[in-house]
Amino acid sequence: MINNVITWLLASDEPWTHYRTLVDLLDRPETDLEVQAARAAMLIHPQVQAMMAGAALWGQAPFKRHNDAGYPIYMLSTLADFGLRASDPGMDALIETVMAHQAQEGAFQSLINIPKSFGGDNEDHWTWMVCDSPTLLYALLAFGLGEDARVQQAVAHLASLVDENGWRCTVDPQLGKFRGPGRKDDPCPIANVYALKALSLAPGMSESPAARAGAEILLWHWAHQKERKLYLFGIGTDFRKLKYPYVWYDLLHVADVLSRFPFVHDDPRFREMLAELVAQADATNRYTATSMYMAWKGWSFADKKIPSPWLTFLVRRIVKRDAASREL
Repeated sequence: MINNVITWLLASDEPWTHYRTLVDLLDRPETDLEVQAARAAMLIHPQVQAMMAGAALWGQAPFKRHNDAGYPIYMLSTLADFGLRASDPGMDALIETVMAHQAQEGAFQSLINIPKSFGGDNEDHWTWMVCDSPTLLYALLAFGLGEDARVQQAVAHLASLVDENGWRCTVDPQLGKFRGPGRKDDPCPIANVYALKALSLAPGMSESPAARAGAEILLWHWAHQKERKLYLFGIGTDFRKLKYPYVWYDLLHVADVLSRFPFVHDDPRFREMLAELVAQADATNRYTATSMYMAWKGWSFADKKIPSPWLTFLVRRIVKRDAASREL
């Protein structure tokens, strides 16, 4: 059955799915001719080209809410998920735009507008929050810029922000006492997801105390899902719906991030999470979106009527990471 799924993924008309299936599920090297062909097809695909054009608008309009799936930062992170690199045509200008806005302490900044009703001033500011800067860092690391001194500074800064219970709602000091709608000492679930995703790509950080603290709070939240919401983030019906891109706090996003850290694979809380995810397959072991972002209409992962090759790939990759760690 699994071999049939792989065959289906390879036959997909989505070159990003074809490419990542070859590399991540079949362990084919980047020098492989079929891998190179799939990657070349991805780079010139109209949907990918349109996404690159959308990502290039990053910084031209302010962030007003962090779950705005149409905001360019999520096009940037999706390009990273697909496997684009800094050396690909059209990426250099976008990357330099992102890197041009870095706080002195190391965090990459976004243009953010906080309404007065949330403690802001209704003005646009280049600043950072721990629920946006790690996404920029993740993308830069995925693009292959881990050796850049600016990126390394951002990694060190992100790791320095962790508390004993993971990442709390931490923001640029210039924002004063602003924080999200939760208890001051509580961790912020989505901030931990974003931070862990970035650290998973940073050399030497996958077993770090920061990574372990962040993973633990996500597992703790799963175990206490009926008791606590953290910063208004709950684990209920909506959390369990299959949804992409990775914008917010949901089962696929959290499981993907945790699966990057082998030290959680034997944890019974992760095993429960993984079982609930895998159980959403249809009779042919394929996965269909059960929720969608309208900003991404036209992509298979934003279609609730037919199985999505990309969603199916994402779940199979999580399962493969888990299986691979058990073989060691």
